[in-house]
Amino acid sequence: MRSEMDSMLENQVWTLVEPPEGIKPIGCKWVFKKKADMDGNVQTYKGRLVAKGFRQIHGVDYDETFSPVAMFKSIRVLLAIAAFHDYEIWQMDVKTTFLNGKLEEDVYMTQPEGFVTPENAGKVCKLQRSIYGLKQASRSWNLRFNDAIKEFGFIRNEDEPCVYKKFSGSIVSFLILYVDDILIIGNDIPALQSVKTWLSSCFSMKDLGEAAYILGVKIYRDRSRRLLGLSQSTYIDKVLKRFSMEESKRGFLPMRHDISLLKEMCPSTPQERE
Repeated sequence: MRSEMDSMLENQVWTLVEPPEGIKPIGCKWVFKKKADMDGNVQTYKGRLVAKGFRQIHGVDYDETFSPVAMFKSIRVLLAIAAFHDYEIWQMDVKTTFLNGKLEEDVYMTQPEGFVTPENAGKVCKLQRSIYGLKQASRSWNLRFNDAIKEFGFIRNEDEPCVYKKFSGSIVSFLILYVDDILIIGNDIPALQSVKTWLSSCFSMKDLGEAAYILGVKIYRDRSRRLLGLSQSTYIDKVLKRFSMEESKRGFLPMRHDISLLKEMCPSTPQERE
């Protein structure tokens, strides 16, 4: 909770003001969850301050709420391209994502429980930036990210608004955004590193290195044979571990839906599985 409050102060999310006449501030609450890694092990314990956005009134403290995210089929297509051309596939994560979005509306919120000082007990928070739970939070973040990445020279895809591209001679760079998860794909390491540096200068980022796990999907890669596979099934994941690269050329689940291979690797009856 204290770490979350430090992020709020660092990003100047709100200012304390006297409650305006006729304005009823929305409430807020603390939400706690465990964040696990790709093997299901608890990685961090998070305390998130969430606004009670269901109390917002359309036309008063919010307007547009729509925000796009990358389609998973687009991620699959770009991963297939990266595997074929042996591109780098890097991953980054945005910390306190929605706190980066700037609000256009006047939104007032009660002070968070456990952090109210006696001298400010009668005041309310006037939000300067979006916060988790607000109806326009996701949209505000997306607009902010779009402006930042375009400023660095990336072009937004017309048909897939969360996929960006940048070309400079023979250097190719792609960026995929899914809320706070970012994939950076390209054929030039210095160029990709400059993208990381730019994003880190704009937002508080976490560098996850080579992509291995995104949106609940594990990424397997054998660059020597330009193979890349995805796995969402825990059973398939266990089967894949039994098929090492030395034992079989089919050690990775292909990008395509190869039914015959799936049947061979994942028998249909419990007896065959044993």
